[in-house]
This record gives sequence, C-alpha cells and structure tokens, in this order.
Amino acid sequence: MTSDKKVLKVAVIGGGSWATALVKVLSDNQVPLVWWMRDKEVMAYVQQHHRNPHYLSDVNLQLKRGALQPDLRKAIVSAEVVILAVPAAFLGGALASLSENDFDGKIVLSAIKGMVPGENLLIGQFLQKYFRVTEQRFMVISGPCHAEEVAAEKLSFLTLAASHPELALPLVPMFKNRYMNMRVSDDPSGSEYASVMKNIYAISGGIAHGLGYGDNFMAVLVSNAIIELESFLGVVYPKRRDIKGSAYLGDLLVTAYSQFSRNRSFGAMLGKGYSVRSAQLEMNMVAEGYYSARAVHELNKLHKCSIPIAAMIYSILYEAVPARAGMIQLQSQLY
Repeated sequence: MTSDKKVLKVAVIGGGSWATALVKVLSDNQVPLVWWMRDKEVMAYVQQHHRNPHYLSDVNLQLKRGALQPDLRKAIVSAEVVILAVPAAFLGGALASLSENDFDGKIVLSAIKGMVPGENLLIGQFLQKYFRVTEQRFMVISGPCHAEEVAAEKLSFLTLAASHPELALPLVPMFKNRYMNMRVSDDPSGSEYASVMKNIYAISGGIAHGLGYGDNFMAVLVSNAIIELESFLGVVYPKRRDIKGSAYLGDLLVTAYSQFSRNRSFGAMLGKGYSVRSAQLEMNMVAEGYYSARAVHELNKLHKCSIPIAAMIYSILYEAVPARAGMIQLQSQLY
C-alpha cells in the first residue's frame, strides 16, 4: 500500500474459513480492518488468542486492538469497504438488523459463492433490491482460491470483478502480497454465476470419486461442465468473456478436484452411500452447491438451457434419485 494514497478501512462480515483467510491477507498487509461475526463467544476467543477456534485454527491473525466489532451496524458504518463472506443461505438473516441506508456510500465486495435461496438472487441482485447497493459500488471476489492454502501461504490468485474495473484497481493493493496475487475483471455477474455453478459441478465430481470413477471419467465430466457453464452464462448473462480464464475454468478445476473443496467432499459422501441429510450433518461447513442446485433449477425454468450435469445433481439432491443411478444416467449425455 503506497503512503501517498488514502488507506481505506475494510469491514469483513462473517466468521467462517473464507472470512478468516481474507482477514489474514488484509491484516498481513496492514490494512485497517474491523471484523464482525455472529458468534460472540468465538469473537471473544479471537480477540484474546488471535485465532479462530473453528476455522483455520492454526493461523495466527495479526489483529490490532479494536479490530473485532460485535455490532454489525457499527462495523459497517466505520468502514469504506465492506466484504461479505457469509454463506448465501444465511445472508438475509445476517443482515436482517440493517436498514436499506446502512450501505450508503460503501464499496461492497461479495466473497460469497452462492445465490440467496427462495428468491434465487445473485448477491449483487439481493443487495441492490434490499440495500440500494448500485452496480457501480458492487464487486465480486472470486478464485480459484481455497482458504486452507491461503492460510498456509501457498501462492494464490484472486479475481476482483467490477462493472467499472477502474474503480476496482485501487483496491488491488489491499490483497496483493508475496503469497497472494489479484487481477481485475469486468464481469461481476458472470463471476457470480460461475461461482454458483462450479459448486454444483464439484458435487458431481465428488459423487464420481465416491463411486470409484477414475481420472478418465473425471476429465470428461469437467470438460463437459465447462461447456455447460459457458452455455449457461451465454444465456443468463451474455457478455464477451474467456471461459478459460481463472475465474471460470480455474475456479471450476480447483473446486472439482481439490481435497479442500467442501462441495466435492459433500458429493463424495453421497457417492459412498450417505443420504443427503446425513452428509450435511457430517460436515461442519456449508456446501453452497446444495442450495445452488435448487436455485439454478428454478432459474432454468425460465431460460431452458441444456445443463444435464446440473439437472442431474438437482435430481439427486432434491428428487431422491440414487447417486449411482443418476451418474449412470448422466453418462449417456456426456461427450
């Protein structure tokens, strides 16, 4: 961060692994920040021990005094930049105490990889509808990037997507350091949709792994997934984009293959015979793809895209189609 430019204060909203990883990056970069999470006992622990006891618990967070703020409105009011990093399914509840004016003048970054259930809204659409966050002030943080590798300071790359990229460029130094790089994109809605879809495809990859399918099939599955993603994006949000970019193909690859992918882990349990409910109870983190599958299914009733992988995952999750039977049926639709 250069000294001749104003240093913006950042509010991080959320207490999970991705929120913790972002706090680590920002605090390592000495960015002024305030951190809010719902669990006040966890917040007190972090204040005392500089570690999140439930997520990335080995990471020592270089937090300054007063960085933890138990009042959500005060946290947001005190900052110029707000990063939302709570599961999409819980976003409405987390922000329920706020008024539509509380985000006025703020730059809002979404680090959420899902759609708001029930309304099937992207995070940008939700914020615009209920909090008057304009397209100009909304940006999206996307991967490919797993919190666990950020915690281990393994070289990682983020994408910051904004409808006005020139407004995103001044924020990049907040995130860049020796283990984190960042590029700017002009496709926030496309990045959001890609983040939603890649979690569904990661569940399919996990199911294949749980069923004992090998690398040959996984290569075909992921190849078809990126074709399906490109087709879907071209219909729901047509824009010139390179689907091979890291925010699209790269994020899909890491989510479908990585041991750290919670959606892949969720799918693997289904492939091994767990019921959907049992797999959810076994995990201590939210698999966004579960909610995304329903949201995309509802959205596609309007658009009628050919998305056989996403459609099959919906059937497995919500229509009680056995995982093995679903994957056998899907094989005939891959090429």
